[in-house]
Amino acid sequence: MRKPFAITLDPGSSLANHTGTWRTERPVYVDRLPPCNNACPAGEDIQGWLYYAESGEYERAWRELTKNNPLPALMGRVCYHPCEDVCNRGKLDETVSIHAVERFLGDQATKLGWKFEVSAAPTGKHVLVVGAGPSGLSAAFHLTRLGHRVTIREAGPLAGGMMRFGIPKYRLPRDVLDAEIQRILDMGIRLELNTRVDDIASALREGGFDAAFLAVGAHVGKRTEIPAPDATRILDAVSVLRGLETGAPLQLGRRVVIYGGGNTALDVARTAKRLGATEALVVYRRTREQMPAHDFELQEALDEGVMVRWLNTIKRVDDTTFTVEKMKLDAQGFPQPTGEFETIEADTLVLALGQDVDLSLLDKVPGLTIANGVVKVDGNMMTGFPGIFAGGDMVPSERTVTVAVGHGKKAARNIDAWLRGAAAAVAEKHAAASFDALNSWYYADAPKTVQPVLDVIRRQSNFDEVQGGLDESNALYEARRCLSCGNCFECDNCYGVCPDNAVIKLGPGKRYEINYEYCKGCGLCAAECPCGAIKMDAEKS
Repeated sequence: MRKPFAITLDPGSSLANHTGTWRTERPVYVDRLPPCNNACPAGEDIQGWLYYAESGEYERAWRELTKNNPLPALMGRVCYHPCEDVCNRGKLDETVSIHAVERFLGDQATKLGWKFEVSAAPTGKHVLVVGAGPSGLSAAFHLTRLGHRVTIREAGPLAGGMMRFGIPKYRLPRDVLDAEIQRILDMGIRLELNTRVDDIASALREGGFDAAFLAVGAHVGKRTEIPAPDATRILDAVSVLRGLETGAPLQLGRRVVIYGGGNTALDVARTAKRLGATEALVVYRRTREQMPAHDFELQEALDEGVMVRWLNTIKRVDDTTFTVEKMKLDAQGFPQPTGEFETIEADTLVLALGQDVDLSLLDKVPGLTIANGVVKVDGNMMTGFPGIFAGGDMVPSERTVTVAVGHGKKAARNIDAWLRGAAAAVAEKHAAASFDALNSWYYADAPKTVQPVLDVIRRQSNFDEVQGGLDESNALYEARRCLSCGNCFECDNCYGVCPDNAVIKLGPGKRYEINYEYCKGCGLCAAECPCGAIKMDAEKS
């Protein structure tokens, strides 16, 4: 950072004293909302934990991070980091690799054995969480920290939900998943595996629970009607990925067609290649630009030899012959049939058309509103039945791990408030910290750190993790690229440039204050603040 030009006056000088009457405006220190924090579905204070990470205080950074998200090593791998899409640093050179630093902190916690602390006094309340996926684990974590006893009931044989049964190992290693789950369970949470809840009302009543959070994942693959004399050649993506995790025999054949355009379709195609398929072809009825899969996942799939046919739809499957129809976009951008057909040869068709949630556990609960395969909740995440809350895939929302974790946190805070007969406190958001409020010329160019990637040849025969992590030196460098948008980081610029000696340093971590007896309202401090943490307010007459 460029050193500020300091102009100071002797405090005894007549020019340095009692200048407050000259002012038409006065400088005021403010905290603004960084765009990264605002965009995080899990509600992380990203700038807050980066502040400690850039000082090398990694455990303190991890503890600050996990106040909102107990799964940083997982999130640093599978989150699609919307925080980085809006990072102000991207307008200067390249966005901060927030997910990479988050992953580093999560991995450090496992490596060094950091544990969660529970200091809240027991409330005597017992909450049932249905589903041990990201939303259920998040809710259990936050409820435990609030002093409640928690039992998780999971229908499957292992915890993790769609993180385990929907995300392949090359994106999320299972030792990382297991370590983060175990750290949460070690807080004293009871986990009951292979325990399906068929009737939530009965489970609440018979178990003596005071409230419930429902976090059942979307484990049911959607189907579509495709004429096929041999239905055994048509599988669904969820079953394929689940079978891979449980060790079920998978007979995909040497040529595999995947029908769909999301990240799951690409996961199945990349999995098929690793299982020995010579051809893995994704068929999608829209264009590449309309494909819901993320660009970097598509590129990784293409690098690994996955092929894609855009603007095609599957009409019929006959033995190993698949009939596809070419599509074209209409004036509104929707695909329409052309009547042009073509045949391709393949052994198996895998449908990756999305997933549904099994809501049968709600059949006997009155007062609920269910539409389009999800249950309606209010602003507090509570369903129409008092004491039953829901989140994650079960409610109307984007279906990502990060959103699910955020739902778990929000639901936990509202469950706590409901059990106490109060309303959950909602913090008021600060004004946004925009790029135009920053003095970007104070910051030196510092390109983003590139994470290592497993060689393409090595990827094709195993499920080793594709994306590598940062080492300590790279993580420290990356954390220091944060601009601290809108929030003071005690750079001393205001202290150095003030011509009236009106800025008072309060000590490390305490920032500054203005002595308005000496400040004449020149605005130099606000103009020279690198991060836009000072504003000029009009003086009141």
